[in-house]
Amino acid sequence: MANGLVGTDLAKRCILELLGTYALVVAGPSSVILLPMLLLSHTTEGLILVALTFGGTVAAVIILVGEHSGAVINPALALAAASARLLRRDLLVPYILFQTAGGILGGLTLGLIFHPLGDSTNLGSTELAVSISPIAGIVLEALGTFILAVSAMVATSRIRRAELQALMVGGTLAILIILIGPLTGAGFNPARSFGPALASDYFSNFYVYVIGPVMGALFAGLLFRQIPPPRRS
Repeated sequence: MANGLVGTDLAKRCILELLGTYALVVAGPSSVILLPMLLLSHTTEGLILVALTFGGTVAAVIILVGEHSGAVINPALALAAASARLLRRDLLVPYILFQTAGGILGGLTLGLIFHPLGDSTNLGSTELAVSISPIAGIVLEALGTFILAVSAMVATSRIRRAELQALMVGGTLAILIILIGPLTGAGFNPARSFGPALASDYFSNFYVYVIGPVMGALFAGLLFRQIPPPRRS
């Protein structure tokens, strides 16, 4: 998420949100799918590769389209930003719809690319580790989304340069994936989870990746609203 929402028309914003979410859902889960092929499953190197892919993609989208649409590319972060009054309320529903559409198109693209090759990851779908209960998964997804949302809103409201915004948000996501990814898959984004799940017909504990991010995003947005913004750097 980045600043610069004023001055562009609704259609352009929505299309850019769709394309940004599409890019994230294609690039990020692709790295997950490729891990077994590269013999990197359940390795530190593989986890870092996935984290850098997701974080790098988010950073690139912020730099490329942040000044036009805000580069939210996540329904949960859209909800957080609207709750914090950093995103106009009339943009919330269109953004969520187009972000979800981007996630679906991304999932279908993953299916077209990887189904013929064979895939043991359900197209990179988010899933809980064996030791993690759904309740624990919701808590972890809420916590991760809360931290990511706060990072994105700080970048939006207090940092001027797109490159620094990209570094902050992308870096935060990468760190969260390294810390939480082995436990829940580190969704933090309902569109990211829904696209691969729909394309692979894998909905095991899918509600965890909706309830957790929504809870974390709402808490972050409502809390951030109470903090007077300082001057932006």
